[in-house]
Amino acid sequence: MRVIPRQSVDIARVLLVIVMLLALMIGSLYVLRPFLPGLIWATTIVVATWPVLLSIQRHCGGRRWLATVAMLFILLFVIVLPLYQAISTLALHGGAIMSAVKSLPDYALLAPPSWIASIPLAGPRIAQEWQTLSDAGAGGLLARIEPYLTTAAHWLLGHAAIVGVFVMHMLITVIIAGILYSKGDTAADFARRFANRLAGQRGVAAIRLAASAIRAVALGIVVTAVVQSALGGLGLWIAGVPAAGILTALMVMLCLAQLGPILPMLGGVAWLFQNDMKLAAAVLLVWAIVVGTLDNLLRPLLIKRGVNLSMLLILSGVLGGMFAFGIVGLFIGPVILAVTSTLLKAWIDEVPPPADVHPDEAALIADPPEGPQQKRA
Repeated sequence: MRVIPRQSVDIARVLLVIVMLLALMIGSLYVLRPFLPGLIWATTIVVATWPVLLSIQRHCGGRRWLATVAMLFILLFVIVLPLYQAISTLALHGGAIMSAVKSLPDYALLAPPSWIASIPLAGPRIAQEWQTLSDAGAGGLLARIEPYLTTAAHWLLGHAAIVGVFVMHMLITVIIAGILYSKGDTAADFARRFANRLAGQRGVAAIRLAASAIRAVALGIVVTAVVQSALGGLGLWIAGVPAAGILTALMVMLCLAQLGPILPMLGGVAWLFQNDMKLAAAVLLVWAIVVGTLDNLLRPLLIKRGVNLSMLLILSGVLGGMFAFGIVGLFIGPVILAVTSTLLKAWIDEVPPPADVHPDEAALIADPPEGPQQKRA
């Protein structure tokens, strides 16, 4: 039997190639570091709104440049300006928010109305907690909620400052988004070919899954947060609660953080009760419960339209990504978890052949010879 000599491997050459490639990649990322936040946000926005661009392009007679200009205007008025308004509102009134939290009046909460306990599901629990706070008397309510309010205010203002840094990159984001809108097909083809070169069809499927996860988060998380904040702010404004704009900006941040709009709205309810506007307070409380539970219906419905993944996976990615990467982690976290879980599931479901079976034996197992009984049959 002829023995085939084993080819020698130049380990030093392979290591040098790896080191050089790593150095080039790290150097490229270091050069692009000032543009990375805008690049990440622009890519996220373009991927999430790509179907809208194609629809506008069809209505514009197939002219991509006209559709790109329209999308940039939509981006400016729908995302950039509202986000800037929310940030500027929080930054402008940051000192007032902290002073209000630290100097809350010694307010004794009134007893809950009798109809609160009749609310389905959550009514008895709300009435019980409300009665507990009312029994605490003057100063008791402040003593119970002041530490939580202080912590929440510090967290919100700190993250508002982080988002404020992001606003400085808005111009870069809009420029990069315009480039990606106009050359998005080329960029998508490059990403698909790179993934195919790296992992074959599985890599291409991962790229498609990442795009679907981004759209799902944009639909389910961002749209739900905007709808809840808008409805909550509208309720505060109609009820005549002061500083409704500040409370709405807080609701946007809380809804993006998956904490819901209920705390600012309960603050408005407490202010109305304190000023003897009991009917308006009761109506606003009911509206707060409706708005607060809206995400349980709207968010799963919107997410399922983007990608067929479990809600636990999406929400874990949203919360974990936000704490790990900041606001942009809302999109990065679910994408990482979705791609990782899908690739892991595909690898587990792929049954490998037996390791110690000779190819001839494997063929016999797959197609056994006919026995005497089979021949007689």
